[in-house]
Amino acid sequence: MCLCSYRSLFLLTAFAVLTSSLVSAQSAPPDSAPADWGPVSINLEEYEYPYPVEYMNFSVYGEDVRVAYMDVAPTGPANGRTVIFHHGGYYYSWYWKDQIRALSEAGYRVIAKDRLGWGKSSKPDIPYSINLWASNTARLMDYLGIEQAGLVGHSIGGQMVTRFAFLYPERITHLVTVNQIGLTDRRGGRGFQPLTGEVDGNPDMDAVYASLLRWAERNYVKWNSDYLEHMRIRYGQRLSGDWPRMTYISRLTGHMRNMDTIVNDWQHIKTPTLILGGQEDYPTYAEESRHAASIFPKGEVFLIPNIGHNPHEEAPDIFNAELIRFLGS
Repeated sequence: MCLCSYRSLFLLTAFAVLTSSLVSAQSAPPDSAPADWGPVSINLEEYEYPYPVEYMNFSVYGEDVRVAYMDVAPTGPANGRTVIFHHGGYYYSWYWKDQIRALSEAGYRVIAKDRLGWGKSSKPDIPYSINLWASNTARLMDYLGIEQAGLVGHSIGGQMVTRFAFLYPERITHLVTVNQIGLTDRRGGRGFQPLTGEVDGNPDMDAVYASLLRWAERNYVKWNSDYLEHMRIRYGQRLSGDWPRMTYISRLTGHMRNMDTIVNDWQHIKTPTLILGGQEDYPTYAEESRHAASIFPKGEVFLIPNIGHNPHEEAPDIFNAELIRFLGS
């Protein structure tokens, strides 16, 4: 879908301001892990989130668990609307901090949760699925007395909010996917390999850091030292005594992702949908985004040039303005 001229003009102007004003202490991550990087617990107990963290306790598959979330009230005149953010595969709800601030100032109640199996939430050994994560969002809405909300999901979180819109159409007002993975069905020909449960409990930390450098290069077009926090957490968690459990949970969720797809949900979702992303993600992302937007009955796409997989971090002003515009439509 073509963007309106005023939106294109805003995009180009805002991006010019952004690139001229971005100041970073480093133009790239350090070549080796800083000496003071120590262990980080898999539940991030020592890590303070930007807003108070609360917990919802419940039982699933016979396990007592809890889901961590931030519930931020409007700081501007309240508009009576709620937005719920879903983080990506190896991320945490705290990285939505700029969006939480912007939307609360715009009058929204904002919820940002750590999905079950990640962040400050419990990490049970259970059959994870996109359906389970979608149902946990519905459960949290019931717990907080929220009848309807707009949902925003980044990366694998985009799959979760899409499945929510498919399963609970009466409870979602707006659907936003941010550089979602799985925009095509790549299951064919992959075969099936059951999990063995074997994990490397003593990883080579030089190799770990080298993989994080590759991650940084793939995910960001312009490096900012603020992003180093992601690398510190990922590096530190591999030094945790609980890392074998954490990596097994990660494999469980990755295994689930390879066995499910949401591309067949799109045509059935009548919710207004925005595919919002950094254009410089993987090579076919822009093309796949436009195709997906054409399948959603009420789909549109907004891609930010010269921005990578995490546009809400790389270009927060552009991202927030477009998000607020769409949510108010």
